Amino acid sequence: MTRLVRDREGRMWTVHSRIEWADPESDEEFEHDVSGGRVGAIIMVVVLFVLLIAFVVLTPSTVVFPNWLALAFALLVLFFPARWLVRRPWTLIAETPGGAAAGLPAERWVGSVRGYFSARTETSRTLRHLRHYAVPDRDGDGPLQPVVT
Repeated sequence: MTRLVRDREGRMWTVHSRIEWADPESDEEFEHDVSGGRVGAIIMVVVLFVLLIAFVVLTPSTVVFPNWLALAFALLVLFFPARWLVRRPWTLIAETPGGAAAGLPAERWVGSVRGYFSARTETSRTLRHLRHYAVPDRDGDGPLQPVVT
């Protein structure tokens, strides 16, 4: 999602966010380096589907499944992929080419948040800060940090 906003000083800012499909490497999250990775997740999904198919195939024909049980199985299988998709990290970028008339420098601010709703909230917050204070993060408590070029 990309938004254009004019700040208090007259500069045009481009604020955009994009989903990151791979987790960014971070020194702060070193304990996640020992996780099983994708291979373990793929094996668990395959085992889950084999057990689900075996449960359906090996059930006697006299047993009647209620519709709510099939729905519960579907929701159980879809819960974790949906949660994974919603909790992906997003990169937020606010940049301006500067103000040639006023002699203002070009700026670029970059940050990262986890989750679609957090990304929308931070984008709105950044737009509001630009309109009112001419800086993407006035308080310094948001995810955006200036990038030195």
